[in-house]
Amino acid sequence: MHNTLFTSHIRTRTWCSMLAFVVLVVLVAACGSTTGSTTSGSGATVTTGGTTPTSSNGGRYGSGGGVTPTSSSTGSVIKTATATVNGTSVTLLTNTQGLTLYYRTSDAPPSTVCSGGCAGVWPPLVMSVLSAPTSAASLSGKLTIVADANGNQVEYNGHPLYTYSGDTAAGQTTGEGVGGVWHVVTPSLA
Repeated sequence: MHNTLFTSHIRTRTWCSMLAFVVLVVLVAACGSTTGSTTSGSGATVTTGGTTPTSSNGGRYGSGGGVTPTSSSTGSVIKTATATVNGTSVTLLTNTQGLTLYYRTSDAPPSTVCSGGCAGVWPPLVMSVLSAPTSAASLSGKLTIVADANGNQVEYNGHPLYTYSGDTAAGQTTGEGVGGVWHVVTPSLA
């Protein structure tokens, strides 16, 4: 009987150790992050300071959770693509992975309305350094950086740029019109 209790105790300790190891592996995998930097030419407009971090936690904008920014790594941070928006083929701006970029009509830099939980659903396009963002295509507007609640966020003509967590592949525009304030970014955005 003592031998059976001893064997049972060893099995229990083995299972507990294995469970602890699996939990540790899952936690390490969940905590991984991706950051990068872009170095580019001169002429960057950089806005810093004076930010008031705010969060929008209502409805379809997200609630809770942290910021999962779309981070630039190397080369151009902006590309253009053609996609269908509300039944019409338009040229729009994308990130380097081809995901559609959006702007929020109520963002008023340097304060950003979409941060915190909102930015979990609408990941901001950020750079890890304050250098001039670049585009793979010629754009009529101006790319700049603003240091806001989300980090060094890329702007197009003064509009902070975001991707949408509902877009799972290049060319999707499922965020267009969400809440009446989210819209795809076209080169003509003023």
